[in-house]
Amino acid sequence: MKKYISIKYLLILSILGLIFTSCVDEKQWVADPAPTPPALTSGNADFSTYVAVGSSLTAGFTDGALFIAGQDNSIPNLVANKFANAGGGSFTIPYMNDNIGGLTLGGNVIQESRLIFDGTGPVNLPATPTTELTPTPGPYNNMGVPGAKSFHLLANGYGNIAGVPAGLANPYFARMASTPNASVLEDAMAMNASFFTLWVGANDVLAYALNGGDGVDQTGNLDPTTYGPSDITDPNVFANVYNGIITGLTANGAKGVVLNLPYVNSLPFFTTVPYNPLSPDNADFVAQIPPLNEFYEQLNPAFDALGFPDRKVTFSDNAANPVVIYDENLTDISAQLTAALMAGGLDAGTAYVLGQQFGQSRQATATDLLTLTSKGVIGKLDEDHKNALMALGVPEAQATQLSMGGLTYPLVDKWVLLTSEQNAITTATDAYNTTIQNIATANDLAFVDVNTIMQDLASGSIQFDEFTMTNQYLFGNTFSLDGIHPTARGNAFIANKILLAIDAAYGSNFKDSGSLNKAIDFPTLYPANL
Repeated sequence: MKKYISIKYLLILSILGLIFTSCVDEKQWVADPAPTPPALTSGNADFSTYVAVGSSLTAGFTDGALFIAGQDNSIPNLVANKFANAGGGSFTIPYMNDNIGGLTLGGNVIQESRLIFDGTGPVNLPATPTTELTPTPGPYNNMGVPGAKSFHLLANGYGNIAGVPAGLANPYFARMASTPNASVLEDAMAMNASFFTLWVGANDVLAYALNGGDGVDQTGNLDPTTYGPSDITDPNVFANVYNGIITGLTANGAKGVVLNLPYVNSLPFFTTVPYNPLSPDNADFVAQIPPLNEFYEQLNPAFDALGFPDRKVTFSDNAANPVVIYDENLTDISAQLTAALMAGGLDAGTAYVLGQQFGQSRQATATDLLTLTSKGVIGKLDEDHKNALMALGVPEAQATQLSMGGLTYPLVDKWVLLTSEQNAITTATDAYNTTIQNIATANDLAFVDVNTIMQDLASGSIQFDEFTMTNQYLFGNTFSLDGIHPTARGNAFIANKILLAIDAAYGSNFKDSGSLNKAIDFPTLYPANL
């Protein structure tokens, strides 16, 4: 009996031991509660009146247009939403009428509706813009003006509707200017800001780049009526202007953040279309290769004879083919080419047309950047060029043959950024960024190095919460359908960089308090029925 009781007792103890051990093991899997983050503090910054100054990147321009959803997801508005929890006041925005985008003046469309994705590529939303260019005088907290260059911010009359048709005023600023003669900076200063962000200068090179470098370099004077729309702003002019803007914004002791400028070759607008987009896997193009090579057989011997073998054009049926482009830096051999073709037996009229068309042409190389918009003309009939040739007496069939974009009609300057044009843009961008960095340091301002961020995106990727950010067009999370401006998620990513810069410069704690924007809260593509 005692033996039986002892065994039973031991069994009970063993079972209890197993239960106890199991409970201990289970308890070990329970995570400790996360520590409560500290309360948000502004440090030594005052967010009570925040003004954002800049261009389209500040305004919330995206998908090629300005519209309500884009304005709500603009970088300054996302920043202001976080400021609101640290003493920030209201943030006013010159809202568009709806989510169509675009503008009308006198009932005529002067800015197109936003881009949407139709399953194959970007197209304009099939709706007529409803936002008429009617003044709704500010000033506003968001003083971002799409299209503005640095010096435009100082120009009185830049918001005068009367100057819009002639290109002497900006339609977006005309909607929001406090008076027709006000300048952007004057209106921004009228807000008496306690804190500001400034991101300006992109358009000082971007207008030139978007037009394929089809402009002339700026010589530098502040009268906007003397500036061509595609000129690069002289770095000395930029430095003087930028210093004046900062002087105005900090006059009352305001603190702020400045952002520098990315290289254009980090933007998908300039990296999406390859220099060799003519694929032999495309059945339609393959069928054109024999007649194309036959066409160039009349030109290539002349190039050899003139000592320019690098101008010859050949299309391959087993490799990706470069497009044919116009290169303004090449020696113009139009007259010599015409003479060589005539010597080879061509009639004078045909020889002249070919000499003029191919006197400064070549096939593109990997150093050339094709614009995103060039995709719409490569391999397509250029009706204007065809009609111009026919006006010279060229028969329609021959005029058609000579008007195929990138095949027989060299892509003109506005579709291609040549190496020399890229170098001019990079030189100016570097100078602008040096100015921005130096002025930020001299004025104890927070600084965001957007250029390095964009280069990182272009060469690889950056993680934003659970999402991978790249500069890939359509699928990289960062850039909208226009290939230049960020998506809403891209804006949130940059807004966080601003908040982190404020933490570092002014002792706030947006990061430690858990106050940064979350990637998942922001879309990368706006639907058509927004």
